[in-house]
Amino acid sequence: MEQWPPVDDDALTAELGAALWDAGPVPEEFLTAARAAFAWRNVDAELTLAELTFDSACDAEPAGLTRSAGSTRTLSFRSGPVVLEVEVSAAGIVGQLSPPRGGRVSAQTASGTYDEAPVDAVGFFSLAAPPPGPVQLRARTAGYAVATAWVSLR
Repeated sequence: MEQWPPVDDDALTAELGAALWDAGPVPEEFLTAARAAFAWRNVDAELTLAELTFDSACDAEPAGLTRSAGSTRTLSFRSGPVVLEVEVSAAGIVGQLSPPRGGRVSAQTASGTYDEAPVDAVGFFSLAAPPPGPVQLRARTAGYAVATAWVSLR
């Protein structure tokens, strides 16, 4: 059995070089995660982060039940004067931005955008059903850009 680490620097350099050459390709999920992390390098300069202020899955209804006990989940996010409210069901996500302005909203996962839709003049939008795992909604209007905190919607 050889001593580790090798006493000779040349032997150590040769062994480390061989390990680097034999590493093989980087797995695709590592590349996807790295790209997603890199995309966040300047998020603070671009977006205001809206914090989760209400989640019907965790909080009591503020004014009592207004719907039958269904599978709809309601969430509210706030950043200063900007409020983003969404309802999540098996059919998808519907939501409204306030103050209302036209624009675009996108839904992000760790691997990128899974859906994108226009926001109409009164702030309404509709997105496809979210995949399992954390999701972030990002909205851009003529007056503001906001992103929600990451939250699992399913």
